[in-house]
Amino acid sequence: MTFVGVDGCKAGWIAVRRDLGAAPSVAVFPSFAALLDALPADATVAVDMPIGLPELSQKGGRGPEALVRPLLGNRQSSVFAIPSRAALYAHTDGFTTIEAWYAAHRQASEVAKATSDPPRGVSIQAFGIFTKIREIDAVLIARPELRSRVFESHPEVAFCRLNGDQAMCLPKKIKGAVNPAGMAERKALLCRHGYIRDFLDQTPPRGAAANDFLDAAVMMLIAVRIAGGEARPFPDPPLVDRFGIPVAIWA
Repeated sequence: MTFVGVDGCKAGWIAVRRDLGAAPSVAVFPSFAALLDALPADATVAVDMPIGLPELSQKGGRGPEALVRPLLGNRQSSVFAIPSRAALYAHTDGFTTIEAWYAAHRQASEVAKATSDPPRGVSIQAFGIFTKIREIDAVLIARPELRSRVFESHPEVAFCRLNGDQAMCLPKKIKGAVNPAGMAERKALLCRHGYIRDFLDQTPPRGAAANDFLDAAVMMLIAVRIAGGEARPFPDPPLVDRFGIPVAIWA
C-alpha cells in the first residue's frame, strides 16, 4: 500500500509518500491531478485542503470546522470557515495586478455574504487558497472513484490527535514567520510516530516552505490511520455536498 500526505505550496502541491516497507520520500507536483497520476491506484491520500463545498454556509463554516475547533485550544484560529460553492467560484480568472486580486476578493466576499447565514464575508487567508480548493473540487467531480481515496484533514487537528488529543502548546508560525520552537515541538511528535529526524530536517523541495513540508508529513500519518481504520471523521458519518463529495475532517 501507499500512503501520501499532501499540502498546498507556492509551486503547487508538496507530497510526503511512504510505500509499505520503504522509507518516506518528498516531492512537489505542479497540479493535484499530476500528483494523483503519479500514485498507484490503491494509494490513500490525506490532504490539508477543504473538500466538499456547501451551497449555504452556516455559522462556523461547513460543519466539520465547528466540531474540531474545540479540540485545539489556542490553535483553533488555524481552522477557518469555508464559504459557499458560489463564493468559491465567483471569480476564476487569473490575476495580473494586486488591485485585481483585491477586487476579486471583494467580489467573492459579497457572494459569500449572500449565501451564508448569518451573512459572512471571506477572509484574506481563505481567499488565498480558493484556487487550490477549486482544483481538488474539479478532480473529485470529474473522477468520483477518487472520493474513497482522497480525504480532507487538517495539520493542527492531526497533531492534536497524534498527541493523545492534546493540542500543540506552541504556534507553528508567529506573525507570518516560522516559529522554530513550534516546528521543533511538532518534529519531536512526528519522530515519536516513526519519522527519522534527518528526514524532517532536510531542506524542502524548491517551491515549498518548511511548514508546508511538516504539514504534508503529518498528513501522511493520517493517511496511514485512515487506511488502518484508526482515523475518525468529524462529523461521523461525514456530510455530503450536492455532488456527493464527502465533507469531513479526518484525523
